[in-house]
Amino acid sequence: MYFGILIALVPLFIGYLIKIKNDNLMTKINQTLSWMVYLILFIMGSELAHLDNLTTNLQMILCYTGVLFICTFGGNFVVLIIFDYFLSTKAYKTDQTYESRFKMIFESLRVCIALIVGFICGLFPLFIWQYSESTTQVVLVFLLFLVGIQLRSNNISIKHILLNKIGIITTLVVTISAFLGGIVASFVLDLPARVGLAMSSGFGWYSLSGILMTEAHGPVIGSATFLNDILRELCAIILIPTLIKRYQLTTLGLCGATSMDFTLPMLQKGGGIAIVPAAIAQGFLFTLIMPIFITLFNYGGFGF
Repeated sequence: MYFGILIALVPLFIGYLIKIKNDNLMTKINQTLSWMVYLILFIMGSELAHLDNLTTNLQMILCYTGVLFICTFGGNFVVLIIFDYFLSTKAYKTDQTYESRFKMIFESLRVCIALIVGFICGLFPLFIWQYSESTTQVVLVFLLFLVGIQLRSNNISIKHILLNKIGIITTLVVTISAFLGGIVASFVLDLPARVGLAMSSGFGWYSLSGILMTEAHGPVIGSATFLNDILRELCAIILIPTLIKRYQLTTLGLCGATSMDFTLPMLQKGGGIAIVPAAIAQGFLFTLIMPIFITLFNYGGFGF
């Protein structure tokens, strides 16, 4: 139990203690993180190929993903819309267009391609697959360490994050409604509630949530968690231009952890510069709490 918690949290916090001011070094760290994400997804795909009763398990993954996405993303959407009526914020007018939306969708789909390539390679009896579990743990620890450095080096003030009302509100609303959706999904899928809660704790950070859940519950649960979070990112990209003018809180909340990086340019185009602090605050908070919640639900000894 404690090893599972430590392996997820200690590298993140150690990395957060390191601040790098060299732009070239940070560029290399960001590039390394991108390649590590693809490596992790490749390994996940190879583990899927080694499952017994592969056809049945693939059907199960799709079923789990569909139910979890409807319960969590759908729950987020409904609750956020309600909050938008009480705490609506006015977006700045902007003439920016969204011609790059399809390019961003393609960028998101590339991570699925890495998973598929890993799956195809996993069908071949290669000796390297016997080291996949230990490789995954090493890559995971290093990835979390670099994420911690990335967060600390982006000059994000903890004080400003904790004082950003909108970012805190959307984080709380999305977290609570996602947890409720995860509990509902666990009942529908006949899973322990703590597993449903852990699966709903990804908040869009698909690369890490998928591998953490795979480590704890195997490739079926891990793959369903990954697909649920990648679907969140894809749907957020599609919905941002449509929703942000009228439902700014909803749009921000649906982006989850990606509001600090991947979907931030689109949020800024539609919501103006005023939405940026809240987007960064929300993304940072989700990045910080996501591994904490997943490890607690997986290894915290909850009996439900």
